[in-house]
Amino acid sequence: MADTKQAAADPEQTAANPKQAAKLAKQITAFAKSHGGGAEGQLAHIARGTTRIALVGANGEWGNLVARDFETAQEAARIAGITLHDDFDGEMAAKVRTGPYEWSRMAGIQIGGPRNPGDN
Repeated sequence: MADTKQAAADPEQTAANPKQAAKLAKQITAFAKSHGGGAEGQLAHIARGTTRIALVGANGEWGNLVARDFETAQEAARIAGITLHDDFDGEMAAKVRTGPYEWSRMAGIQIGGPRNPGDN
């Protein structure tokens, strides 16, 4: 296999957005405080370069935030002091607590749960 090198990225496009990182860090910290005093997270690329920050609180409650880019999401997690996982599986997924609402939404009409809005 041939050696490949990635072209150096434009620093302006890869630098974290400090203002958004601080705002997200504040939201992450608030989530952690309201869900058992701690949280863990996982970052995932989503559409158009944005990044999802999946959070799991110490009590098993979960939530998501969206950052404009991966670097900003990383910086927000660093500021908030949460542990980041590479994947949302195994140890982290086992900590998620779901209730009757989530189970009925996941199963949908298969078990008589609520339909998605607009489904016929």
